Parts: sequence; structure tokens; C-alpha cells
Amino acid sequence: MAGKFVIKKATDGQFFFRLQAGNGETILKSELYVAHASAEKGIASVKANAANDERYERKTAKNGQEMFNLKAANGQIIGTSETYSSASARDHGIASVKANGPDAKVEDETKA
Repeated sequence: MAGKFVIKKATDGQFFFRLQAGNGETILKSELYVAHASAEKGIASVKANAANDERYERKTAKNGQEMFNLKAANGQIIGTSETYSSASARDHGIASVKANGPDAKVEDETKA
């Protein structure tokens, strides 16, 4: 089963997206956007940058767990991962974004 982007609306009316793997697990989430079109542009940026390993910032979260950010060419963060128990698990998450991101379909839950 292929991955997908899901656009949602937060309780404050702002928009965000998640990239989900084929098993439904969230592998990348966006910031909040005021405009729906901005969330769509964020998805386009993930699709354009996901395959480029240089765009991944591998980090250790404050709680000591591993995580990553996906950045655009201008250095802006376009998506943040969940936290992982090990660097190996984090790298598996990056591989999943690389595999799913470029061709993932978009499911827009704000238009329901």
C-alpha cells in the first residue's frame, strides 16, 4: 500500500499535513499554515525535496530520542518526524519519507 499526504484542519482553523506510510503510520508532519494553499505548497516542497539526502537534518530531541527535519533548498523546515528510539529507527523513517514522499497521493480531509 502506498503512502499518502493527508491535509487536515486544526482546532484553531489553521491547516497542516501529514505524510503517512502505507501502514497508516505518520512519518512526517508539517507546521501549521493559515492558508490551505500554503499547506498544498508545503506538500509540493516535500515531494520535490524528499529524495535528496542532503535535505535531512538528523537530530537528537530534548528527551534524548532521535528525530529529523526535512528542509527545503532555502533551509526552511517543511516537515518534522516523530521521535525514534534509535538512530537506526530514525534512518528507517528517513528512508520511508524518501520512498513515499515523491509520489504520494493527497487526501484532503478539509473538503469533506
